[in-house]
Amino acid sequence: MSTAVTPQLQQEIEQFLYAEAALLDDGKFHEWLAILAEDVHYWMPTRYNRTRRERDKDTSGPGEIAFFDEDLASLKARVKRLDTGMAWAEDPPSRTRHLIANVQIAPRSEAGEYDVTSAFFCYRTRLETDENLFVGRREDVLRKTRDGWRVARRRIVLDQNVVLAKNISVFF
Repeated sequence: MSTAVTPQLQQEIEQFLYAEAALLDDGKFHEWLAILAEDVHYWMPTRYNRTRRERDKDTSGPGEIAFFDEDLASLKARVKRLDTGMAWAEDPPSRTRHLIANVQIAPRSEAGEYDVTSAFFCYRTRLETDENLFVGRREDVLRKTRDGWRVARRRIVLDQNVVLAKNISVFF
């Protein structure tokens, strides 16, 4: 169990996560980039089926294959590419709905930083019949700055190990 946080801090962080989800669902990707820390690490490891005794090895590790392993520069490049109209996987753009739940918060040793774990559900539809469901856990490090909250780290762990979507071109 995590260290207790005040109800005010819990609400503040939850409201930040809900506002972030709205930015993504509304396609406001430049505004979303603005809430990422300069040193952000955005990582979605691959998932494996393991026996119960090997459950701690059910995702790829640092430096191993991953769906995403990005920093702010590569995330900005992805958004810039969306602006060109040449990102065929997103033209016409996907429609998404991000649901965030089960938010757990624990202070870190660095002042103003918190480990925030949440469950997510991302519904994606595109064109007439493309429909994808992404479900999993996000493990974030959120940092309080003078300008508001920033996402400093995000580890996205999908519950499924085989992604049936034609691509993963949305943000989590």
